[in-house]
Amino acid sequence: MELSDLYSGKILDLAANALQPGRLAMPSASARKVSRVCGSVIEVDVVVRDGVIVDYGHEISACALGQTSAAVVAREIVGTPVAEFKALRLAMHAMLKEDGAPPEGKWGDLRFLEPVRAYRPRHMSTLLVFDAVVEALEKAESVESVAAAG
Repeated sequence: MELSDLYSGKILDLAANALQPGRLAMPSASARKVSRVCGSVIEVDVVVRDGVIVDYGHEISACALGQTSAAVVAREIVGTPVAEFKALRLAMHAMLKEDGAPPEGKWGDLRFLEPVRAYRPRHMSTLLVFDAVVEALEKAESVESVAAAG
């Protein structure tokens, strides 16, 4: 398989028609991730209430693979329980690194990224949004626990 084969019509369509939510004015937490391999950058903002992601924003500068991941996340993340999103991140890592099954249900479009498995240098940009969101969720949880203890 050629590298260009990764960029299927569906991936290019998802990336080209991606929701660009922009940044949030009052996030619970934010995170920034950079791929050292390709230079892709994503900054994410989340608002979490009662263990559920209720608002999301991002700014991204990435290849079509990173844009595709971010597009599916932006489209589906609001209303997702924090634990479900953390499980999704693990599923995406497993799909690319351990021959795991692609996500299903509302996350089913992520299956179009399964061929990335064969291209290790592209794993980081594909996973960037998941790693950034989980980092932001962990920051939000620590802020919430400090506020509850205070």
